[in-house]
Amino acid sequence: MQLESLSWFPGHMTKTRRMVASEIGGMDAVCEIIDARIPRGSRNPDLDELTAGKPRIVVLNRVDQADPKATKQWAAWFRAQGYAVLEVDAKSGAGVKQFAPAVRALLADKLRSYEEKGQIGRVLRVMVLGIPNVGKSTFINKVSGRKTAKAEDRPGVTRGKQWVPVDKTLELLDTPGILWPKFEDPNVGVRLGFTGAIRDDVMDMEDLASRLMAYLGAHYPDALTERYKIAVEPAEPGWELLEKAGRKRGFLRHRDIAGPSSGDHDRTDSVLFRKISAYADPGTLKIPEAGSILKLLFQEFFRMTGLFRVHPCDQDQFLAALFHRLHDPGDLLRCFSRSVDHLSDPLTQTPVGI
Repeated sequence: MQLESLSWFPGHMTKTRRMVASEIGGMDAVCEIIDARIPRGSRNPDLDELTAGKPRIVVLNRVDQADPKATKQWAAWFRAQGYAVLEVDAKSGAGVKQFAPAVRALLADKLRSYEEKGQIGRVLRVMVLGIPNVGKSTFINKVSGRKTAKAEDRPGVTRGKQWVPVDKTLELLDTPGILWPKFEDPNVGVRLGFTGAIRDDVMDMEDLASRLMAYLGAHYPDALTERYKIAVEPAEPGWELLEKAGRKRGFLRHRDIAGPSSGDHDRTDSVLFRKISAYADPGTLKIPEAGSILKLLFQEFFRMTGLFRVHPCDQDQFLAALFHRLHDPGDLLRCFSRSVDHLSDPLTQTPVGI
């Protein structure tokens, strides 16, 4: 999917919206988890309408990975809007102990009202909301001191609501992450892609990575130099920075396969063809007829992506690599004959040559 038209709104998000609307009436407050690296982009604009009238505490998560100066500015901005604000790193637990006291401070008037009615010790219920993969479940687990909510580093893990007790008078409702149907600003979708809020298989990951490298190169060049040990030139394109980093860390295998620029034909032959004979089962690899290379490539393409464990995002690149090798048919024939001429026809058990 083109990043300019990026959107991701699977069916379970519609179900979650309905659940939030039906449950919000029974909540004392709302906890909105925001990614401190992209505070604006990680806020679902629909939440204001869905949770209208409820006291809100904003949790800026992953502050350890964010610009400290920018985080302080955003925290001050949210406080000016009337929200309680916490700055935390849910993974390490930094700042999470302040949550329960902050909730009670936010709801001080309501707690006094409960006491006046003789309802001392009444349980406070807080709905935890946020976009996918923003750290809601990890935050809840740290706050509650137990691994109740399922947490993984990918979007869409939480699919249903779950009540998690923090103590005798505070309960949290964990909810699935929800986005909104259309990103009015295309940069929002790109930034959500940067931080893992959108599934990898709906994006062009190389394009996304190059955009991230371009942004970091323009705003945080020292961070790139420290991380990847590369020199960052002013206004250097993201693709070049990505290639520099990949080459520095030895991760250019797919680029070497995909195009002729590397000139490493022997490596291409090895990866694309020799491994077929090493991993293919002669009883299942069906070679249509001697010399029919194109037919073999097309008929066995998806089988080969499985043998190579090619990620779905890389299949187009993998196919492009095969076509690149077809630019030199003689070379391709020689490579193929070295790889598969020892295999047997599964029907006749006779050697098949190319």
